[in-house]
Amino acid sequence: MRLAVYIAVGFGVAACIVGDGFAAGDVVAGRQKALMCQTCHGLDGRAKIPEAPNLAGQSATYLVKALKDYRSGARKNDMMSLVGPTLKDQDIADLAAYYSAIEVTVGPPPK
Repeated sequence: MRLAVYIAVGFGVAACIVGDGFAAGDVVAGRQKALMCQTCHGLDGRAKIPEAPNLAGQSATYLVKALKDYRSGARKNDMMSLVGPTLKDQDIADLAAYYSAIEVTVGPPPK
């Protein structure tokens, strides 16, 4: 009986992760779509203006959540409130795949 509960919970968690309308993102398509984001976030994911966050290396899960929140209006930002509602699920998945795939290296500041 206990094993059946663990299996059911495992499938439930998997369904929540996969079943949120999250389509697999395409990094190449995401790079193309990121052209519209480059003024603020940069094509390399490094913010070009102080108000914009760096997106390079961010978790795809975080990026998907943030973009869906901008789309729904749950998260507010003057620029993203214009862009967010235009994004389809596949756009969000592709952008998240692209920005999360950018490798970020950290090192000490120059001396």
